[in-house]
Amino acid sequence: MHAFEYEAPTALDSAIEALAGDSSARPLAGGTDLIDQMRVGRHQPTALIDVKKIAELNVLQHDGDGLHVGAATPCYRIYGDGGVNESYSALADSCHIIGGVQIQSRASVGGNLCNSGPAADSTPSLIALGGVAVIAGPNGRREAPVESFCTGPGENILEPGELLVEVRLPKPGPHSGSHYRRLIPRNEMDIAIVGVGAAVQLDDSGQNFAAARIALGAVAPTPLYAEAASQCLEGQPVNDESIARAAAAAREIASPITDMRGTAEYRLHVTGVLVERVVKAAVARARGEQLDYRPGQ
Repeated sequence: MHAFEYEAPTALDSAIEALAGDSSARPLAGGTDLIDQMRVGRHQPTALIDVKKIAELNVLQHDGDGLHVGAATPCYRIYGDGGVNESYSALADSCHIIGGVQIQSRASVGGNLCNSGPAADSTPSLIALGGVAVIAGPNGRREAPVESFCTGPGENILEPGELLVEVRLPKPGPHSGSHYRRLIPRNEMDIAIVGVGAAVQLDDSGQNFAAARIALGAVAPTPLYAEAASQCLEGQPVNDESIARAAAAAREIASPITDMRGTAEYRLHVTGVLVERVVKAAVARARGEQLDYRPGQ
């Protein structure tokens, strides 16, 4: 690995100043992706700006606006939070399966999002839950929906000197539930062949969809918000037919590649299967039913 400078500011403004003053500097949150990329020469920053010591980037807070997840907040804190498990369960599902226990003690969903991999496990959950990225930079703050954050494999909307501060998730309405599931070649610590996140809200009867959001991973150059598939559910009864229509609509927007983990045709098939299973699991959670699911299945 090449030589580089290391800084560990404790204030957000100091981190932004350091990043803005060196175009090749990169922020370090967990480092579980970045360090490996530096080892193979994909990135050769002159400086690493460690943001783990900045309090604002380590928040995990519930308030009237919903849930605030700091960009450097590690996965184990997220899935260990009772409020996350109750109201944002798709996010807890994702954080349970990002690497192993050692990785989860360092890795963050903010870092996962900024790494901008098409198969990132937490990004579909953030999209399904209506996440908003809060970004700070030399010109102040701005916000963007998580579904528009990634622009290509390893690429995103961050401008030079900008830093992801947090992801804000709105407070879910009554009769809501969410779930994330992926298909992988091995039982754990592998990259998704397909990943699907879904969040649903049912009406008071629990028999009809009031709202829904479906997101896909590993089937396009970026994680996708399956808007048409989501709209297929809204106002429709909770039954196999409406869920199957949503699954078919999700397959329509997928453009997977063939690689060592699976063919494009296989990924398209799996997309439909997972959408159906994940939506049904989200419905079960919205109804307060026990979900027979173990993270990593």
